[in-house]
Amino acid sequence: MPLPNSPKAVVFDMDGVLFDTEALFRRSLKSVAAEMGHSIPDDIAKSMIGVERSASQAMVHEATGGTIDVHALWRQANERVHAEALKGELLKPGVFELLEHLESAGLPTAIATSSYRDQVDRNLEGHGLTGRFDLIVANGDYARAKPEPDPYLMAAERLGLDPSECLAVEDSYNGVRSAARAGMMTVMVPDILPANDEMRSLVVAVADDLGAVQKMMKQA
Repeated sequence: MPLPNSPKAVVFDMDGVLFDTEALFRRSLKSVAAEMGHSIPDDIAKSMIGVERSASQAMVHEATGGTIDVHALWRQANERVHAEALKGELLKPGVFELLEHLESAGLPTAIATSSYRDQVDRNLEGHGLTGRFDLIVANGDYARAKPEPDPYLMAAERLGLDPSECLAVEDSYNGVRSAARAGMMTVMVPDILPANDEMRSLVVAVADDLGAVQKMMKQA
């Protein structure tokens, strides 16, 4: 399916789009919680996808009756994810190929993520992608997290473009909502959560993978 317009820039979410960190973090979180004597229900783990850290921590705090040290939980789970990231084995299929296509077409690229900048830098470094993105908007750079439009609005502003001139690539429900509210053309590449009716109403397309996104770009 071709895009309705030819974008002047592409803005990527990070976790679940560029790197297979979303599922890994959920597994690590549940594993560490079990070691601490707690259980995180699957529905709570899924409801945290695309949700900013403090809000996710509040969900886990409530789900465990306020008896778990969420800061220690997050720290240990992140340490396991970071160790895997440094091995350079978390890259999603098609990332390099899509970036090379965009670079050859002269299109700027950006990351708009709910993760913190040190996490972004670690993932990029571990996978040989340092310097491959023109702009990074991370947690702490904007006032309101996804699903609010702030991350994508800031990305468009820093790129010097109207949001409607940008294509956003997202995997989570809150991410799609954020990009769509910002006014960007949005493609969903599902990772853990499938595209539902709401998501299909907000995006210009649902793609199986980044290779499919590249084909859309070539047809735009």
